[in-house]
Amino acid sequence: MVDAPTISLSCMLYDHTEALLQGRVHVDGVRLRTKTCDDVGSLFRRQVERREFDVAELGLTFLLRTMDLDDPPFVGIPVFLMRRFQHSVIYVSEASGIVEPADLAGATIGEFALYGHDMGVWPKGILADEHGFDPARSRWLIGGTSEPMAPMDFVPARHPDTVDVRHLGAGQALGPMLEAGEIDALISAVPPAAVLQGTPGARRLFPDAAEREAEYHHRTGIFPMMHVLVARRDLAEANPGLATAIYRAFVASRSLAEGEYRAGSRTGGPPTPWYPQLLDDHGRLVEDGRGEHGIAANRAAIDAFLRYHHEQGLSDRRLRIEDVFAAELLDT
Repeated sequence: MVDAPTISLSCMLYDHTEALLQGRVHVDGVRLRTKTCDDVGSLFRRQVERREFDVAELGLTFLLRTMDLDDPPFVGIPVFLMRRFQHSVIYVSEASGIVEPADLAGATIGEFALYGHDMGVWPKGILADEHGFDPARSRWLIGGTSEPMAPMDFVPARHPDTVDVRHLGAGQALGPMLEAGEIDALISAVPPAAVLQGTPGARRLFPDAAEREAEYHHRTGIFPMMHVLVARRDLAEANPGLATAIYRAFVASRSLAEGEYRAGSRTGGPPTPWYPQLLDDHGRLVEDGRGEHGIAANRAAIDAFLRYHHEQGLSDRRLRIEDVFAAELLDT
């Protein structure tokens, strides 16, 4: 590999990326210079603003928003780095009187980080499909959950004119506001303190969230993804086969982690978005493909997210899978 080109890559250290980041898995035909990310929000900003890495983890909505630019800078690689089921990320104030999804109409709802954050698109879309929820019938406040958070101004903060969206003022945070009854509900990847600590003030909209998530997955086949891998479009187009080599390396890294779980040699380690939800009551890995990379295993989930993204006014057009991911990986 003396003459192999060097490409830079940055992503979070997950159990399924560990082997690649540690050099136990290689990308064929290239030298890989890796940088483990500790703050994924900072990585998103650096990648969108400065194109700092050749390949990087990026929130799916951030990738889609760049597709509306005159010269879209990234192409997706169907490696889904972070996933989470969604019924459990919707919280309500105990003072709100909200009992069921229909009660969200007319409510003031907080949303973590950005209107249309990855873990905002999914709950809104699921609530719309399953319960007739219309975001335009609620008021939206955007900010941090546990502490104040500056606006994510490195991507367009889009929303339809029919939806009332405002960012919190300085010094305000959504979690304490929820617990005090100043907002009615919250959609957030970060649970409010009252829920974490089991103290009064806030609770999940769905007390049976785990059961609902399992039923939703069984019925739809969808395990929602938030973060995806992207490559610089110019690099991928100038180097046919590169996206495939990167994809295969991430698949191999994931397979190594799976093997360690199966063999019982991995019981802890870096935070994972997959495996705790993929273990049955006896600690065995469930064989249902929820964590697979590639297009085929994730087509229903990708299509749902693309539809939600457009329905919620976050993209100019209803993007297709072919618009988002590298052509050479459409058959994966």
